[in-house]
Amino acid sequence: MKRTALVTGVSSGIGRAVAGRLLAQGHAVVGISRNVRDEAFENRNFEGFRIDLSDLETLPDRLSEISQRFPGIDSAVFCAGRGRFGCLEEFSYDQIRKLMDLNFTSQAFIARSLLPSFKRRQSGDMIFIGSEAALQGSRKGTIYCASKFALRGFTQALRDECGKSGVRVTLINPGMVKTAFYDDLDFTHGESPRNAIEAEDVAELVASILNLRPETVVDEINLGPLTKVIRFKT
Repeated sequence: MKRTALVTGVSSGIGRAVAGRLLAQGHAVVGISRNVRDEAFENRNFEGFRIDLSDLETLPDRLSEISQRFPGIDSAVFCAGRGRFGCLEEFSYDQIRKLMDLNFTSQAFIARSLLPSFKRRQSGDMIFIGSEAALQGSRKGTIYCASKFALRGFTQALRDECGKSGVRVTLINPGMVKTAFYDDLDFTHGESPRNAIEAEDVAELVASILNLRPETVVDEINLGPLTKVIRFKT
């Protein structure tokens, strides 16, 4: 069955890999990113929307616009997010708010906008890309870990709310993934292929979950590289 999936963060990394994988399987993708273009995938089944998910004031109206234009959306993959690390006192109050807004609150807004139609249809998938940072707090990860812990708690509660509605809720917690996520950070994964997951690995998992028969639910999956190595940049 061909799906119409809303995918966030489609301009790079996991989001781009997920969108590409779903398009390759013949699904339609509605992509959200701050700088996405319709021609990004050269595929007639893709349409992009330039939206800054951290702008919570305008987000409800933009989501309403998407829902009206694409009432057939039956799945959503939440890939957007960013990393910012440091001791708590190194964060400004504004940086704390913006990281939580993007990594957690915007995800809740999107889920809120889609859930009524999913429940009316008694079917639909919401797949959230979390992080291994949602499993254990780490030094210099106070706010980033908090945002991912919040997302994990949200999905657990939402899954329970949706248990009798036919809507499936899945959380994927990747370890270090080889993407541009680390470009602006002072650390990255090791150089061996064993030290990082590929974005396409996560995309393959997302596609597999969407292709499962509706009666089968994947609650939460943790995946990581074969050997975890953290390399600090000089």
